[in-house]
Amino acid sequence: MGDFFIDYFRNLQTRNMMNGCIHSCPELMECIQQLGFLPLLDSGIPGFCAEEMMSPECRYTRFNDGSWEWPLWEWKSAVVTEGRCVYGKFFSGKAGFVSQDWWPDLYNWRRSQHPVPEQDSTEGIILSTLREHGNMIARDLRATCNLTGRNMRSRFDAIICRMQMDCLIVTEDFVYPTDKHGRKYGFGWSLLTTPERLLGRDACQCNRTPEESFNRMYNHLATLHPYATEKQIKKLIK
Repeated sequence: MGDFFIDYFRNLQTRNMMNGCIHSCPELMECIQQLGFLPLLDSGIPGFCAEEMMSPECRYTRFNDGSWEWPLWEWKSAVVTEGRCVYGKFFSGKAGFVSQDWWPDLYNWRRSQHPVPEQDSTEGIILSTLREHGNMIARDLRATCNLTGRNMRSRFDAIICRMQMDCLIVTEDFVYPTDKHGRKYGFGWSLLTTPERLLGRDACQCNRTPEESFNRMYNHLATLHPYATEKQIKKLIK
């Protein structure tokens, strides 16, 4: 496929985005590897998200009986477990993919801005609990941490989102409830873990300074999206 997806964005202004260019899960995986960073939904940069890159037949469709079909959502688990990438809420609190090649730079920059929390803080308790158990879905993690008081769920969700932005927590896979016939349904729950457990500590190391990592990511995205503003690009990285 060459650098198809890179050329796609460099020439975005001359393309009809309504047509999309991704028709399968393997193509989505290849896109992530070529681009390095790919938000799942609207990123603030026109066209720069997996949903907008889907071909029409792969976009969200709701049927008259209330059921729905969304190939992109169905592919997430395979992409996360097989696609050599990391998934989480990394882009201004919104979910997306980062290739393993670019992960060390994102990890390096974000962790320099937000060090590991103190052990007795809420974030520290969440992190130590997750490390102890290896992986957990959010509701089990919240219960185990005894964060179940009044209005705690929304606060807990905000903390988990922030910890993903800080590259402290990532999604390992997705867990789906099943009906009485054993069929999966719903949007699924993220199975949370730490990046060190998922990838290994070596895969999270970077031989650049945090500032060098930031500049490397910025220059890559600026080259990829020549039409994007400095503010739009920095918002994704920071």
